[in-house]
Amino acid sequence: MADTNPALDALAASGLQHEITRHGRVGSLAEAAAARGVTPADVIKTMVVRRGEGDHLLVLVPGDRTIAWPKLRELLGVNRLSMPDADAAFAVTGFRRGTITPFGTTTPLPVVADERVRGRRVSIGGGEHGVAATVDGDALIAHLGARVADVTDLEPER
Repeated sequence: MADTNPALDALAASGLQHEITRHGRVGSLAEAAAARGVTPADVIKTMVVRRGEGDHLLVLVPGDRTIAWPKLRELLGVNRLSMPDADAAFAVTGFRRGTITPFGTTTPLPVVADERVRGRRVSIGGGEHGVAATVDGDALIAHLGARVADVTDLEPER
């Protein structure tokens, strides 16, 4: 019997219109965007953030941006946030880093979406390396019941 993908199962059950893209492993945001047929800004990273002991949330971040910690702390009304280590992120989502998605997480988690997810088609991880789903950003936000705010800054140039 083939392994199932809880992310794709949850996405299929969601009723959201989506297109699945399967590609090999990629080594950069630009490669991921090209493989998915979208711009780097349309590749959405799902980040696990820890508010406190046993209190996590997901933040949807456009690929060309990074979490703006002061903005996110202000939105959530907290003084401290952190990124859990890889094992803790896996424990609450059921997905390894690089494959985390809001669909099919082990633990239902609240979602914050950067405001730039609105009004565009976006590509979000599909629970495995090389698997993604392209969806309408507004429909994604509505389905997830995501809180929408400006919580990112442009990724610094390298």
